[in-house]
Amino acid sequence: MFKTQEESSEFLQGFLPQLEKTPEGRGVVLCAPFTSLDLMSKNLHNSRVQLGAQNIHWEDSGAYTGEIAGAMLKEINVRYVIVGHSERRQYFGETDETVNKRLLAAQRHGLIPILCVGETKEQRDANETESVIINQLKKDLVDVNQEQLVIAYEPIWAIGTGDTCEASDANQVIGMIRSQLKVADVPIQYGGSVKPKNIDEIMAQPEIDGALVGGASLEPDSFARIVNYQ
Repeated sequence: MFKTQEESSEFLQGFLPQLEKTPEGRGVVLCAPFTSLDLMSKNLHNSRVQLGAQNIHWEDSGAYTGEIAGAMLKEINVRYVIVGHSERRQYFGETDETVNKRLLAAQRHGLIPILCVGETKEQRDANETESVIINQLKKDLVDVNQEQLVIAYEPIWAIGTGDTCEASDANQVIGMIRSQLKVADVPIQYGGSVKPKNIDEIMAQPEIDGALVGGASLEPDSFARIVNYQ
């Protein structure tokens, strides 16, 4: 929940010029608040940046105050949508059942969902990381088309805390996630205190296809350095 429309416009002015040296084939997605999506859609036209939303409702319309429908996102050229982010699960009652319904709705509208999974500190300390994530995947991915999917592993204990999962640990968990999928080349990202200073090491890992970036994406120079990892 950052950036007014004016701030979003300023961000793009500082960010887009830094993508001229970004290697071809490297995908860049900005998942903005709903109020900035239309403005960003217009400003990103003919750029290499795709637009993402932060949530989607499972119904196409109805009395669901405060929610957003797939057609509303498609109309303004949104291509991706984050589903099941840990903050949605933690603060807003998101369950694996509602995550599954949102994933199916996103795909029904031709959007590519970015499914977030991950464990808490308590679960990690109890050596439950693998079982927790396998259980999430099992429930979240019922009837989901894995050809049209991105997964983000975000250890909840590493989000906004400054604690980063060791790159080798993240790589291991992401390899485990891949082993649970029917489609081997689903892009799997790491999210959790991703910063300019650790992005090169994270992206050097063989199983990690990308990064889901939080706080470090709010400054144009910081996010551009992450996008332009070495």
